[in-house]
Amino acid sequence: MKKLAVLFLIFSSLLYAQVESSGRENPYIYGPKFYFEIVNYKGESPGKSKVELFVSVPYSNIQFVKYNNEYKSEYNLTATFYQNDDEIVAERMWKENVTTPDFKITSSKTISNLSYKTFHLRPGKYTIALSLEDLESRKSYQIKTKTKILDFSDSLDLSDVLLISKIVKVDGKKQVIPNIANTVTSRDSLLIFFYEVYTDKPDSVKVVYTIKKTKGEQSAKKTSELTLSKGKNVIYQKFENQTFELGKYDLLVQVYDKEGKKLKGIGKRFTSKIYGYPRTITNLDDAVEEMIYIANPSEISYIKDAPTYKEKLKRFLAYWEKKDPSPNTIENEILNEYYRRVSYANLHFRSYYDGWKTDMGMIYITLGPPDQVERRPVAIDSKPYEIWAYYNIGKTFIFVDQTNFGDYRLLNPVFGNWYRYRP
Repeated sequence: MKKLAVLFLIFSSLLYAQVESSGRENPYIYGPKFYFEIVNYKGESPGKSKVELFVSVPYSNIQFVKYNNEYKSEYNLTATFYQNDDEIVAERMWKENVTTPDFKITSSKTISNLSYKTFHLRPGKYTIALSLEDLESRKSYQIKTKTKILDFSDSLDLSDVLLISKIVKVDGKKQVIPNIANTVTSRDSLLIFFYEVYTDKPDSVKVVYTIKKTKGEQSAKKTSELTLSKGKNVIYQKFENQTFELGKYDLLVQVYDKEGKKLKGIGKRFTSKIYGYPRTITNLDDAVEEMIYIANPSEISYIKDAPTYKEKLKRFLAYWEKKDPSPNTIENEILNEYYRRVSYANLHFRSYYDGWKTDMGMIYITLGPPDQVERRPVAIDSKPYEIWAYYNIGKTFIFVDQTNFGDYRLLNPVFGNWYRYRP
C-alpha cells in the first residue's frame, strides 16, 4: 500500500510521453513509406561496380493536390552512400512529379511511382541513407541501412537477382518492371526474375534454381543448361504454377561446371503475403492466435482446426470478410487497424512474451493509442510505471514494472468481455 500511495503522490513530477497519440499520424504502419532495392552489376569502369538504386513510392504515402483536371504530387529524393560512418562517397538528389486524372488511385497502396539512379562504386561495405521530402505535405521520411557492393573479379561471376513484376514492350523493346517490395501474394502463381552471368571465356554450365521456405522445406526446383558467351550474359527465368504460403522464402541460383563442381551462387529473399492484407501478416498460425481480442474462442478454434493450410486460409479470410465495413473496396479498414495495433504492440511492448500477449499490448490492441501517457521509468520509492488515459471512455490504466526488466503489468486487471477490440 505504501508503494501505491507514493505512486499517486508523485504525479506532479511525472515525465510526460506519448506511446502514440490517437490524434496524430501513426508512427508504425503496415509497410515503409517507400521501398528501395540496390542491385549490383559488373561495371565497365576499372575497379568499380555498377549499382542500380530503385525507389518505389506508393501513391497512398504522398500528398496529391488538384491542378486543373489532374491530381499532382511532387517529392524530392536524396540517396547518399557513406563509408566509415560519415565519409560521403556518392550522393544524388532528384525530384519526382506524379500526375493522374483519377482521384481514386491517389490513395492506392498498390499503385506506386518508380524511379532509379545508377552509381559506380568500388566494392566494399557502405551505409546508404535515403530520404523522401513530400513537397505538398512538407513531411520527410528517411531510411538508413548498411549494404555491400559486390566485387566481380572472378573468372565467372553473378550479379544480384532482381525480381520482376512484369515484362512489357515499349516501342518494340522489352522493358522490365521490377518487384521492388520483393513480395508475392496468395493470388500469385508466377515468379519471374532476372540476373546476369559474367565469364572471361565461352563456357557451358548447369544452373540449379531453388525456392525454399526460410524456415522450412524446399518448395520448388528446376535445372537449366546454359551456353555462355564471353562477357555479359543476361538471363531471364521463371517458376510457374506455384502456391505461395504466407512467410519468407529464399530463391537460390547455383552454377555448376560440367563435372558438377559448384562455381558460384547467389540468393534472393522475398515475402509472401495475402492479397490486399497488411504486409505484417507473414505467418497464418500467428495471425490466427493474434485474433484473441476480436474473435471469440469458438471462431478461433474453427479456423485453427482446419484440416489443410488452404482451408485454414479460406476460413481466416471468410472471418475478416464478415468484418469488412466496405466490402466493395480492396481495403478492409477494421482488419488493417487491428493488425496495425498488433504490429505496434509487437514492436514496442515485447518483454518475456510477444508484445501482443502483454498487458500493454492487450490494452493498446483493444482500445488503440491512449490520449495521454504519463511515464515514470525511474523512481526512488516505487517501481517504474506508466499511466495511460483514455478520455473518451473515462478510463485510466496503470502499468507497473515489478521486475525492473521492462515487464509492465496492469495494476488490478479486470477480466471478462470488457477487453474486446474497439475501432
